[in-house]
Amino acid sequence: MPAALHAQPANQTDAEVLELEAITVDGSWLGDSTEAEVKRYPGARDVLSEKDLHEQANRTLDDALRKVPSVRVEDETGTGVLPNIGIRGLNPLRSERVMMLLDGIPLALAPYTGTGLSLFPASLEMIARADIVRGGGAVRFGPNNVSGVIDLISKPIPQEVSGTAKQKFIVDERTGNLLSDTYFRWGGFVSPDFGLQAQVNAITGDGGREHSGTDVLNVMVDGEWLIDDWSSLKGRLQYYDVDAELPGALSSQAYEQDPSQSTRPHDAFDAKTLRASLTYDRQIGSNGEFHWVNFAHKSDRTFDFGQPFDPDTPATDVASSPREFTVYGTEPRYTNLFHTGYASHKLVVGARYVREEVDFAVDRTNLTTGTTTAARDWYFKTDAYAAYISDTVSLMNDRLEITPGLRYESVETDFSDRINNTASGNRTTELLPGLAVGFQAADSVFLFANANKSLRVPQVAQVTRGAPVSNELAWNYELGMRYEPTSDISLSAALFRIDFSDQIEFDRASLQFQNLGETRHQGVELTAAWQPYTVPGLSLKANYTLTDTEQLAGQFAGNEVPYASDHQFNVTAEYELDSWAFGLNGHYRSAAFSDAANTQVETADGSAGPLPSAWVWNLQASKDLGVSNRNVRLTAAINNLFDEDYYTRGVDVSPIGRVAQPGRSFVVAVQADF
Repeated sequence: MPAALHAQPANQTDAEVLELEAITVDGSWLGDSTEAEVKRYPGARDVLSEKDLHEQANRTLDDALRKVPSVRVEDETGTGVLPNIGIRGLNPLRSERVMMLLDGIPLALAPYTGTGLSLFPASLEMIARADIVRGGGAVRFGPNNVSGVIDLISKPIPQEVSGTAKQKFIVDERTGNLLSDTYFRWGGFVSPDFGLQAQVNAITGDGGREHSGTDVLNVMVDGEWLIDDWSSLKGRLQYYDVDAELPGALSSQAYEQDPSQSTRPHDAFDAKTLRASLTYDRQIGSNGEFHWVNFAHKSDRTFDFGQPFDPDTPATDVASSPREFTVYGTEPRYTNLFHTGYASHKLVVGARYVREEVDFAVDRTNLTTGTTTAARDWYFKTDAYAAYISDTVSLMNDRLEITPGLRYESVETDFSDRINNTASGNRTTELLPGLAVGFQAADSVFLFANANKSLRVPQVAQVTRGAPVSNELAWNYELGMRYEPTSDISLSAALFRIDFSDQIEFDRASLQFQNLGETRHQGVELTAAWQPYTVPGLSLKANYTLTDTEQLAGQFAGNEVPYASDHQFNVTAEYELDSWAFGLNGHYRSAAFSDAANTQVETADGSAGPLPSAWVWNLQASKDLGVSNRNVRLTAAINNLFDEDYYTRGVDVSPIGRVAQPGRSFVVAVQADF
């Protein structure tokens, strides 16, 4: 926001103050992700603050997100480079059914037709807050938010020029493997109207298992120009490069012998992306705002993996799946505030266009002969058009807010098979209505309800068979409340239900992808926080999620949905004393199934079977030091304090067997602000 809008001179009249406040119009659905905004949001929502992210023994963003109600994370690498995140019982593998954003811009390689996070250009040290919205956002966010939206908010440009240097080491107890995480930031407003910031994060070393060598370089440069009192321009350029070995899954026998070993020596991942964005904001008069965001990225990623997939069988071939993505998008949005009778309105109108171009190849090399053959050479071009409108109607002195909205999506995908010289296309359109209601029933009680229609468009590999495929569709419902009985206690509860239909599955009889799948997800989320005024510096938090899922169609109708634990529980304790800070947190998830058949006894190769329950505890202590007029912080932490032994099942390029989750590790870090 332009600097003039932050100031309020003491000699202004009340009328002038009211006019100044009126022109700071913000049409974004999530605002600035502040505590006050979360309290008034008409849906289930949590914001992880900078303190939550960096003072609770989090090695990666994976660790931090586990603390949020209904969020399930499967750790594939131990280094955070390939997150697997699911919400409210939806499958977490490759995070395909959650919308991930970085400062409001989609992180997925192809936001419409390639929603999986097979490249994740975000790292914990660069993030200031994480905003997790589990309901009420479909009209504003478009595709792939069936289970929710996670917006990672990067560290802003500070008003004063300053810098940060941080070095963190993670040591795995079982293997002794060392992972180094180095972070540097410098920036600020170098003039009254221009700010600049550079951040660099380098992660090198090994995860907790064999064959887990990792090299990450993440460079981000931000600029902000306050053009005048009414308009501003923000720009970003980011380069991200990762090269990682993948330890892969283990057979049951190999896991019992040593869960830290790897029997998949050919599995690896490398990727790089160049991303850019430009955002223009202008206040229009006393009641309008024009916001225009533009984004683009050029990316490529490659997975190498041994075949066959059985981890106990030596590989005869190595497959390679290089992908190249070129994506750009533009989204203008206009917001207008006005009054009609006893109601005030915030009308938001916006549109978006996204172009996606994907080169999709698979090569296979025989290890005996060294011969390489091309198994696939596909090309996809997608044009996605969207328009939306919403009107937040405020009544009863703004105690009651009702927001109806409607979004239109049109997606056109063209497919070419360069090996077989064939081509086809797929066209889908959808209207997505939504309604959100928030009511401040009393100073201490806020009630909310919402209903939204969401979609996930056909993914690139699902439009290759020629037959038309429709959107996956879901209706999401929430009903909840937030209650603050005293100034030091806050409680919340939310009931949720997701009716997810037309899920795309491969029909072997017709050899086509068809809209066959249907699931139901419902449950309750409870949270509590207590900061007792009798014990200054102490903060206690807990949340519990009950999730009930069911497959409603197909051979396994009546079974639970894979990767959906019935119970999740988180507890957090923080205590600050003088220059010391302590944090303890625990995460529990009950057992779940890894397949649609709900296999009770693990198969011989480990490809299906139960997923064990687990309690994982983490502990951190920090000390602030004053060194040469600089703020220096020393941190020590223990992750998986009691060395809980648990696992998930194979992921993507290593689909058969058990994947060990991180065991006990030790963290030391030093940070200096200057």
